[in-house]
Amino acid sequence: MEEHQDHTEQATDAAEDSTVEAQAAGAEAAPAAGQPAEAAGDVDAAADEAAAPSADDAVAKAKAEAAEWQDRFMRLHAEWDTYRRRTNEQREEERKRANEKLVGNLLPVLDDFERSIEYAVKNGEGDLLDGVQKVHTKLVDVLVKAGVEVIDPAGQPFDALEAQAVAKVDNTQVPDETVQDVYQKGYKMGKKVIRPAMVTVTSGGPKREKKEEADKAE
Repeated sequence: MEEHQDHTEQATDAAEDSTVEAQAAGAEAAPAAGQPAEAAGDVDAAADEAAAPSADDAVAKAKAEAAEWQDRFMRLHAEWDTYRRRTNEQREEERKRANEKLVGNLLPVLDDFERSIEYAVKNGEGDLLDGVQKVHTKLVDVLVKAGVEVIDPAGQPFDALEAQAVAKVDNTQVPDETVQDVYQKGYKMGKKVIRPAMVTVTSGGPKREKKEEADKAE
């Protein structure tokens, strides 16, 4: 009986020792178990910090957007300048065409004035001549102010771009292809000939010097 009681007491002591050891092991394991949780928290905080944009990134983004808007503005400004220049050029061309048409309509009037002056000179009509010459001078002045140039090439080398030869005359005293008579004056605006002059051209004379022709072309 006593032997059985001893075995029971030994078993109880063993059980109590096992419980104490288990509690001690759990107490020691608790800090170890907490360690991974703290590490995980540090990882999450680092991830959040990495995800948030830095001040330098924000400044760089703002600069990039400002540069893009500036580029758009410069392109629009250049397009507007091009449009405005083309519009002004078109208006200038339209103005020139309108002036050219007006001058073309006035040229027959000038021709009538000049014929009247010639008639008055030949027939001694002094009063008529004076009045017609004054009106003719005023009309020519108006046209000159509008950019009209008179083509009156008498005595000059013949230029097919500004004159139309209606006849050839023999003349050995002047270089070949010299304008002798101007039957009808021509007119031009800038480089555009509105009406070529009607002239006679000499033939039979010495050949014109090339330098003289080059000077005429210039």
